Amino acid sequence: MIIVTGGAGFIGSNLLAGLEARGHGPLVVVDFLGHGDKWRNIAKRSLADVVAPAALPPLLDRHASNITAIFHMGAISATTETNADLIVATNIRLTLDLWDWCTCHEVPFFYASSAATYGDGREGFDDTFSSPALARLRPLNPYGWSKHMVDRRLCTLVEAGRPTPPRWAGFKFFNVYGPNETHKDSMRSVVHQIHPIARQGEAFALFKSHHPDYADGGQRRDFIWVEDIVQVMLWFLETPAPSGLYNLGTGTARSFADLASAVYRALGQEPRITYRDMPETLRPRYQYFTEARMDKLREAGYRQPFTALEEGVRRYIQDYLEQDDPFR
Repeated sequence: MIIVTGGAGFIGSNLLAGLEARGHGPLVVVDFLGHGDKWRNIAKRSLADVVAPAALPPLLDRHASNITAIFHMGAISATTETNADLIVATNIRLTLDLWDWCTCHEVPFFYASSAATYGDGREGFDDTFSSPALARLRPLNPYGWSKHMVDRRLCTLVEAGRPTPPRWAGFKFFNVYGPNETHKDSMRSVVHQIHPIARQGEAFALFKSHHPDYADGGQRRDFIWVEDIVQVMLWFLETPAPSGLYNLGTGTARSFADLASAVYRALGQEPRITYRDMPETLRPRYQYFTEARMDKLREAGYRQPFTALEEGVRRYIQDYLEQDDPFR
C-alpha cells in the first residue's frame, strides 16, 4: 500500500496517475475534497481508499504492516496564506509526525519541500543538505518558512545520527505547471491563467517589474512540466538512490514573457501581452529569479532530460486544457 497525502491536489493527483500506470498499489489518498471539482483530479484512478487527514493516524495504525511508502504532498501551498498557526499545524507538525512514523515502521518517506525556501535567491539555489547551508536561507512568506523549518529540522536529526526512514527524500519543487490544478484558484500556474484569455484572442496582462534589474515580463522562474516531477519521484521510489534533499526544476530559468508567448503559440496565435502593476502587498515577497541547481540529482544517477518549456506548455494546452475533459 502506498499512501499519498494531498493526493487529490495538483502534484499528488499526477503522482497517483504515474504510480497507477507503473502498477504500484494499492493506492490510498489522504486529502480534503470540499464542495468543488477537486474530486475530478482522482476520478480516473483505481483507489483503495480516500480518507480525510484527521483519519490518517488510525489508517496508519490499521495498515502499518502493509504500507510500503508514503508520499507526503499535502500542505497549505498558498504563498499568500498569512495564518501562521494553521501553516504550522498543517505543513510542519504533520510532516515531522510522518517522518517519525516512517522511521519507527521502516517505511520509505518522500515529502514536498519548495523553492520558496530560497527566498529572494540572494543565497543561490544550491540544495546542499547541511545545517550551515540551510541556515543562510531566508524565505519570504510563512509557506516558504514552514517548508524550510522542516528541512532544517530533518537535517539536524540526520547530522546528529538519529534514526531515519530506510529511504527518504525531500523535493524542492520549483514552478510546476500541468493538469489538475483548476482547484488552486489564484495559485494556479500562469499557463492555466493565461489560457482562457488567449483562446479568446485577448491580451493577457503580466505583472510589471518593480526591480531595476528586470524588464516588465522579464522576471524569470524555473518552470517545470508536472510529468517531469512525477518521473523523478517514481525514480526515487523504484531506485536505491541516495537519501537527501533535492531540487526539482529544469535547471534553466525562463521569463514570464517566454511562458506567455508559449501559451499563445500553442493555440496557433501570436503573443498578445500587456502589463499591470504588481500589488503592493506582494512586492516585498516576490521572487524575481529562480533557477534550480540540478547537479545533485544528476550525480545521484537520474539521467532523464527535462521537458523544454514550449513543449510542456504545448502538451498542457493541447492534451488537456483544450479537451472537453481537461483532467488527467
